[in-house]
Amino acid sequence: MLQRIQSIYLLLAGLAIFALFLFPLVHNVSVDGKLLTIMVTGVFQEANGQLAHTQFFVALTAATAIIGLIPLVIIFLYKNRKQQIALCYSAILVIIGYSFWMSQTVKGVMGSAQIDTHNWGIGLLLSSVSIILIIFAFKAIQRDEKLVKSADRLR
Repeated sequence: MLQRIQSIYLLLAGLAIFALFLFPLVHNVSVDGKLLTIMVTGVFQEANGQLAHTQFFVALTAATAIIGLIPLVIIFLYKNRKQQIALCYSAILVIIGYSFWMSQTVKGVMGSAQIDTHNWGIGLLLSSVSIILIIFAFKAIQRDEKLVKSADRLR
């Protein structure tokens, strides 16, 4: 059924990944005397008070869109709870790998510059939020599976 709590968790997990398009990973960091903002779509440089897109991350952008769709696809597999559970495990592993790739991309752009805590963007936390929401959905799916098994025993 679509109106279960795991559907809400999975929807929020997908939205958290898609929110990476809106929120920066790192903002206002000085690299070679230039103020940069790094997002999943690319690097933005501040010039005359405006942000100019200076470098594009096509693969990271495409991966973000695909990974954001995974929790949304899991929602519609509600008839097969075992497959939902397996895909939740897979989604968590994919998001962990994606987070590592995202951090390595930021490190590559930053070079030897250091990131202070005041330069962190909301985007750095969104993949972790998505993982936590998928874990909550996983637990709710397991509860549903347990409920169905107990109801089958009673018949």
